Amino acid sequence: MDLVWISVICGLLGFATVLYFVRYVLRQSEGTERIREISGAIKEGALAFIHREYRTEILVIIIAAILLALIPALGWKTSVAFIFGAICSMGAGYAGMNMAIRSNGRTTAAAKESLNQGLRVSFRGGAVMGLTVVSIGVIGLSILYFAWHRDPNFLAVIPAFGTGASLVALFARVGGGIFTKGADAGSDLVGKVEAGIPEDDPRNAAVIADFVGDNVGDVCGMGADLFESYVETVVAAMTLCIVGVVVAPEAIAPWVAKLFPSRSPEASLQAAWWLPMLIMAGGIIASIIGCFFVRVGEKVEMAALLGALRRGTLTSSILTAVFAFIIIQLLNAQIGLFWAVLAGLIAGVLMGESTNYYTSYAFKPTRDISEASTFGGGATMVRGFAVGLISTWPPVILVAIATIIAFHFASFYGVAIAAASMLSTLGVTLATDAYGPVADNAGGIATMAELPPEVRERTDALDSLGNTTAATGKGFAIGAAVLNALGLILSYALAAGLVSITSDGKITAPPELSLLSPSVIVGMLVGALIPAVFVAITMKSVGVTAGLIVEEVRRQWREIPGLREGKARAQYDRCVDISTKAALREMLAPSIMTVIAPILVGVILGKYALGGFLISSLATGFILAVTLNNAGGAWDNAKKWIEAGHFGGKGSDAHKAAVVGDTTGDPMKDTAGPSLNIMLKLMSVISLLLAPVLSRFPGIF
Repeated sequence: MDLVWISVICGLLGFATVLYFVRYVLRQSEGTERIREISGAIKEGALAFIHREYRTEILVIIIAAILLALIPALGWKTSVAFIFGAICSMGAGYAGMNMAIRSNGRTTAAAKESLNQGLRVSFRGGAVMGLTVVSIGVIGLSILYFAWHRDPNFLAVIPAFGTGASLVALFARVGGGIFTKGADAGSDLVGKVEAGIPEDDPRNAAVIADFVGDNVGDVCGMGADLFESYVETVVAAMTLCIVGVVVAPEAIAPWVAKLFPSRSPEASLQAAWWLPMLIMAGGIIASIIGCFFVRVGEKVEMAALLGALRRGTLTSSILTAVFAFIIIQLLNAQIGLFWAVLAGLIAGVLMGESTNYYTSYAFKPTRDISEASTFGGGATMVRGFAVGLISTWPPVILVAIATIIAFHFASFYGVAIAAASMLSTLGVTLATDAYGPVADNAGGIATMAELPPEVRERTDALDSLGNTTAATGKGFAIGAAVLNALGLILSYALAAGLVSITSDGKITAPPELSLLSPSVIVGMLVGALIPAVFVAITMKSVGVTAGLIVEEVRRQWREIPGLREGKARAQYDRCVDISTKAALREMLAPSIMTVIAPILVGVILGKYALGGFLISSLATGFILAVTLNNAGGAWDNAKKWIEAGHFGGKGSDAHKAAVVGDTTGDPMKDTAGPSLNIMLKLMSVISLLLAPVLSRFPGIF
C-alpha cells in the first residue's frame, strides 16, 4: 500500500473538523441589528477587495503558466502544477477569510455572554483557517504525488506547485498588508492623533476599511503565506532526494538506503518521499486535538488567555513528536531522523515563546517601551527599535542549533525534515494567529455598536492576546521559512551542479563556490541589498495609502455636516475603495522585483553568483523580518498596556507617544516583515524551478 493514502485520510479528517467548526460558529447569535449592519459592511468590503485582487493574480498566473510551458526543459506538466498550486493557495486564503468575516460579529455577541464564549467562537473561527490550510496542502500534494511521482520530470513538476502557491502568497500578503496597514495607520493618525477621538469611533470614515484590512491582510494574506510555507517544506524534502538521484545516483542511493535500511534503493527513495507527508498527516491529527484544548475561565487576564492558547499548541507539538516517532519506526528509518524532527519541533515552540516574551505586555521589554513613552515619541521609537533588534538573537540561535542537529543526524535531508516538523502543527498554530483579527474586529464592532463597557473589556483582552499570538505566528512563520529556504537553496545547488554529495551524505563544493570568488562576492552583495529594497518599497506603499486615507477622512469632516458631532453617517465605502485601488497598484513593484531578481542574477552573473545571492538574502532577510515583526508587535502592545490604565492611561502624553510607535510598527509587523519570508522562499523556489535553464548561463565572470 502507498502510505501517502494516510495523508489523504488525515486531510479529509481535517476537512470534517473544519465543517464542524463552521457549523458551530454559524449557529451562534449574530447579535443586534447594529452588530449585523457593521459586520455586513466589513464582509462586503473584504469580498470586494479579494475579488479584485484575485482577478489581478489570475491574469499574472496565466501569463506565468504560458511562459513556463514554452520552456522546453519544463513543459506543460510544470504549468499545470504551477496553476494547481496557485488555485490551492487562493482557495485556502479565501475559505479562511470567508469564515473570519462571519465570525467577528458573532464573537462580539458571544463576548456579551462571557469571555470564554467569546474566545471559543473567535478561536474556532480562526481554526477554520488553520485546518483548511493544512488539509488543502496535504491533499493537493498527494494529488500531485499520485499523478506524476513516477514521471522522470517530477523534479520540475513538484517545485512548480510551490512556486504557484508562493506567487499567490506574495500578492496576498503584500496587497493585503498594504491595504490593512494603510487603512489602520491612516485611521489612527487622523482619528486618535489628530482629532483625539477614540479608536474605532464611528465618526472616523476609515474604521470599516481598517476592519476589512484585518481580514484581507491578517487572515487571507497570512493563510496564503503559511500555505506556501507548509507545502514547500514537503517540496524541499522531496526535491532533495529527487535531485540527488538525478545528479548523483551513485552517491545518493547508498546514502538514502542508510537512512532507510532493510529496503531496496527504490523503496528507500519512496520512503524518503513518504516521511514528510506522513509527518504532516500526524500534525493534522495533533492540531485537531489541540484545538479542543483551548478554553479559559472568566478572569480577564493575559496570563489566563495566553495559557489557554499555549495549552493547545503544546499539546499538538507533543502529539506530533509521538506520531513522528511511530511513523519513523513503521518506515524502519534511522532514529536520527526523529532527532531532526524533534529539533524542528522544539525550535518552533521556543521561537514562539521568544516572540511572546519580546512582544507581550506581560513581560519587561514591552513594558519598558510603555515607560519610555512617558518621555515622548522619540524615546518610544528608540526603545521599540532596540527591542526589535535584540529580539533577533533567540530565533537565529534556535534555527542554527536546529540546522546543526538535523544535519548531524540526517545530513541535508534532515534539515528539510526539521522544517517540515516545525510546520506540522500549523493547523493549531495558524488558528491562534487567525483568531487575532477576528477578536480585533469584535472589539471594534463593540465600540461602534455602543455596547456596555464590560463587553469591550472582554474583547480588548481577546484583542491584546491576538496581538501577541499574531506576532508569535509571524515569528514562527519566519523561522520556518528560513529552514525551508535552506532546503530549497540546497536543492537548487544540487540541481544546478554547484555542489556534489558523497555516499556518506557530505557536501563538497568546487573552487568557483569559494567565498573569495568574485561571482559569489557580487552575488552576496546584491542578495543582501534585495530585502532592504523590498522593505523600503512596501513601507513606502503603506505610507502612500495612509496619506490618501487621511485626506479622505479630513474631506468628509469638512464636507459632511454634523459628522464630527456624531449626527451624520460617514461614507465608509469611500475609504475601502481608496485602500483597494492603492493596494492593488502598490503591490506590483515588490512582487515583480521578487520574481525577476533571481532570474537576472542567474542569467547575468551566473549560477554560482545566484547561490551566493540566495544565501545572503536569506541571512539579511531573516534578521530584518524578525526585527520588523517584533518591534511592531511590541509597540502595539506597549500602547495597549498604557490604555489599560498605566502611565497615565488613554489620552495622556504617554499614550499619544505610544500611538506614534504603534502607527510606525503597523506596516513593519503586518506588511514588510511577514512579506519578507515569502520573498525569500519565492526567490529560492524560482531558482530551483529554473535551475535546468539558469545553469546553462555562464555569467560574466
